[in-house]
Amino acid sequence: MAKDYGLPPRAEENRATVEARLAESAAGGGTRETFTVEWRGKPEHLEVVEMQVGDLYYNPATHRIRAQADHDPKKSELLETDPWNTDAQRYLGRLLQVVPADPAKTDPAFDELTASLKEFGQTEPGLITHEGVLVNGNTRRAALLELHGPNHPMRVAVLPSSCDWQDVAAVELSLQLRKEHRRDYSYINRLLAVEELVDQGTPLAAIATTFRTTAKRVRQDQWVLSIIRQLIKRSATSGERLSLVAFEEHAEKFRELHRAYEKQYAVNPERADLLVENRLAAMLMGFAKTDVRFIDDKFRNTYLSEKLPDGLAPDPAPSHGGVAIPGLGRAVQGPSPAVSAARALTDVVLHARAVTQAGSSAPAEVVAAAQDEVRRMHKAMDEAITDAGRDARITKRKQAAPARLADANRSIEQCVTDLVLSRSQRSLDEEAFDDAIVELRKRLEKLAIEARRTVGEPGDGLAWLLEATEKAR
Repeated sequence: MAKDYGLPPRAEENRATVEARLAESAAGGGTRETFTVEWRGKPEHLEVVEMQVGDLYYNPATHRIRAQADHDPKKSELLETDPWNTDAQRYLGRLLQVVPADPAKTDPAFDELTASLKEFGQTEPGLITHEGVLVNGNTRRAALLELHGPNHPMRVAVLPSSCDWQDVAAVELSLQLRKEHRRDYSYINRLLAVEELVDQGTPLAAIATTFRTTAKRVRQDQWVLSIIRQLIKRSATSGERLSLVAFEEHAEKFRELHRAYEKQYAVNPERADLLVENRLAAMLMGFAKTDVRFIDDKFRNTYLSEKLPDGLAPDPAPSHGGVAIPGLGRAVQGPSPAVSAARALTDVVLHARAVTQAGSSAPAEVVAAAQDEVRRMHKAMDEAITDAGRDARITKRKQAAPARLADANRSIEQCVTDLVLSRSQRSLDEEAFDDAIVELRKRLEKLAIEARRTVGEPGDGLAWLLEATEKAR
């Protein structure tokens, strides 16, 4: 169920004003402006009225700023406990204006919206409950307040009086996902919206339809958010911890991580865990996805260990026993030493990032030490990725020629099938087929010449090719 945030202080006054405006609109005759929304499974045409922007309230349940809300822990707590408080509403208004990945900066998209409203006015109505809570148009209200102050009118459609918080969440999602909507949810806020629907018991297929995606992608979103929550918990140190905002710009890297994890997990679950931990450390240090792709389960032992400064990420002591299950008096096998070492390295990066993030209250000398740690770790990681990338390119070059032949083999196999079909239908162009075989012979002769020059000790396959081309001459 959606959280019930109660009613704002001016709920009764707004309800009376809304009903009076709706009555005036109905009695006025002529063409009335309406706005269509998806309401409890079917289209609903809503009347549009004018309300002063200062009488309206930002929606504390909006998915648009869910991840950014914990940027300031104290204000975030106020937003949860007393969302209609003036300071909480101001905080909401500010969050609607900032860059999702960096709440300290104003979003250029908000500046563009403000400029558009100033030049052209409001082109589309917002959407409110009878109590004056904005379900759609929160960011427009913030811009109008900044431009004109609290007494400026704002056009808003009004939801049915029976609207509850479950309806608010559903309507907001349906409006957000309209194709013409100009500002998408940020990556993390989308993950949170998916989680909310899952918690409400919505089937994955229905969630996939809502977000115009697939059930497989929804499961991927669930996996990613669970990893992010684990990382936030692991980052806690000396009163500091990472926020959801810290992961906003890693969408593609997380998707590629999930694909790589699933592929490796099917072969070896432990190596899959190693791959995840190795890549997470690089992602947290800001390496591009093209660099992160070079990191696999063997990366730490093969490339990184020799680059790390002494004592930067010491290997944990070997575990002597399993992990106890509370209340059962039993234990299960814990992570292997290799996975524990990889987790220790990731935790070093997490703790340093938590201390150095914007808004950290840690002492200056602690922040400086963490920054130096990140710098040294980044240098070691960069050198290791460079080595891994070089080896990957060499491997790719080594595999290029065999891969080409594998493609040619598949084409020849298809040619055999086509010959069988043409024989039954007597449709083969024999002259063209003969010409193609002549060209094939020329290519095979060239292949044999270059292979003889390249391969020191021919195997059975190359020996056959050399013999066949010699006989063909």
